[in-house]
Amino acid sequence: MRRAVDLIVLSDIHLGTYGCRAKELLQYLNSVQPKILILNGDIIDIWQFKKRYFPKKHLNVLKKLIDFAVKGTEVIYILGNHDEMLRKFADLHLGKIKLANKEIVNLNGKKAWIFHGDVFDASVQHSKWVARLGGVGYDLLIRLNNLINWVLIKMGREKYSFSKKIKNSVKKAIKYISDFETTASDLAIEKGFDYVVCGHIHQPQIRKVENKKGSCIYLNSGDWIENLTALEYHNGKWTLFSYEENKEKLMLTEEEVKNEMTLEELISSVTSMN
Repeated sequence: MRRAVDLIVLSDIHLGTYGCRAKELLQYLNSVQPKILILNGDIIDIWQFKKRYFPKKHLNVLKKLIDFAVKGTEVIYILGNHDEMLRKFADLHLGKIKLANKEIVNLNGKKAWIFHGDVFDASVQHSKWVARLGGVGYDLLIRLNNLINWVLIKMGREKYSFSKKIKNSVKKAIKYISDFETTASDLAIEKGFDYVVCGHIHQPQIRKVENKKGSCIYLNSGDWIENLTALEYHNGKWTLFSYEENKEKLMLTEEEVKNEMTLEELISSVTSMN
């Protein structure tokens, strides 16, 4: 039985990279039935897209997202920096799928301002080759981390995250995350929004932010590389879903196995939507 959810926000899935946890994401997607699904940027990692690496599990995620739209879910794909090549198609509608740069959603009389967040990142906006180089390094770090974690599991020990350790120990990284959250929240308060929802920094969060002009709720959906998190809004309340905390409930379903598909089948399902 799938869980009904009014709104789900996913971001930073990075399909097409070795770090993407598509299998776990499929388990989550097969367990829910959202009225609105917002894909808040960096869903397909076009920066690092390689034809030789786009496995069936990654195609199956795309197929599942399309299936949601076909079955009545409103799907809004907000574009991020890793899928910015699609920005020229912003405001395009494919059936129930909409491409956008940002979205404002009314939630029980309160306004949620939703965007990826790369607009705050100077390295992305002004030195894109540096950001791309960082993306490659991050992907290599994740691949090395996956190998080490495989060994740790075989030894009966807990997994270890290099990038989380780096983020939590490097003062510049901590300051960047704090500045990002503050900037997004201050702008939301100034514009009169009740919620500001971002991705980009791979740091899941729900917290209230206050300044002299007012307050808002800052939310970040995290990612599906390390944190494996999603934002859910249901019955007037926001929650942060964690795969690691719920993985025992998310068993692989027969539907996931049946959904394995080829690239040609995926293209066919997209072109038939209109």
